[in-house]
Amino acid sequence: MEDIMSPRLDASHTHTATSTPPPEQEQLNPIAETPELAELPELSNLSYEDIATIGAVDARALSKTLFERLESLEEGTHEYSYVRNTLVELNLALVKFAASRFRSRSEPMEDIIQVGTIGLIKAIDRFELSRGVEFPTFAMPTIVGEIKRFFRDTSWSVRVPRRLQELRLDLAKAGDELAQKLDRSPTVPELAERLGLTNEEVVEGMAASNAYTASSLDAQPEDDDAEGALADRIGYEDHGIEGIEYVESLKPLIAELSSRDRRILSLRFVAGLTQSEIGEELGISQMHVSRLLSRTLVRLRKGLTLEE
Repeated sequence: MEDIMSPRLDASHTHTATSTPPPEQEQLNPIAETPELAELPELSNLSYEDIATIGAVDARALSKTLFERLESLEEGTHEYSYVRNTLVELNLALVKFAASRFRSRSEPMEDIIQVGTIGLIKAIDRFELSRGVEFPTFAMPTIVGEIKRFFRDTSWSVRVPRRLQELRLDLAKAGDELAQKLDRSPTVPELAERLGLTNEEVVEGMAASNAYTASSLDAQPEDDDAEGALADRIGYEDHGIEGIEYVESLKPLIAELSSRDRRILSLRFVAGLTQSEIGEELGISQMHVSRLLSRTLVRLRKGLTLEE
């Protein structure tokens, strides 16, 4: 693995002030030995840290020369690794530029740059000068693709089909473009028309986006948020829900009662009248009301028990 990693990630390739490199490694400096680099000032004395500060124009010219040198070297040698790692350092700016496009994601920028560096290394291994294409043009799709693959495969809180993962990215891109054009958030039909999809597919993709990140119910709020944890804000136990179930179950049973029994129930439990007041209202005795009410309640209770 050490020959494919950037020198900054591999301490074995880092120059230190407390140790002197072996004589054979001092002689293997491809930059110092390359005559084509004479027009670039003092490149033979540059360290890995200094290489990272080279301007874009000089970095592009140096990269082209190093790619030519890389093609003539044998893979696995120290000189091959040195040239390859130098190309990584020279072109890290491409990785940082690509990673900046994903700054709004929840992943740390350091992790995104590390993934992008893997894409840069793959681009270096695949690049051929004979194609006549500038290296940044060739490398950028590979770097961005590696970062997108990282988010697609590892960053979802809930696993969803790859089709929906890719649809989420398309919706995000189309949403930003339409928002700038319309000066407002686009509607579902507008997104569907832009992407050539149905409204149902757009809604499905938007719903899948909710699976991308998850928050802990015990997560503490921001410093400027006076409210408590998320678990304290999303709801509370409603003891009336159980009563709603009983009411819905009682409706068909009550509908089977006689009109007098239904009226007695209404006067007792809706109007809140006493048994004596109900007797006066119906012209019957309080004792008769009590018997009728008890018989009705037993019937309803039995009906609920049978349903359960």
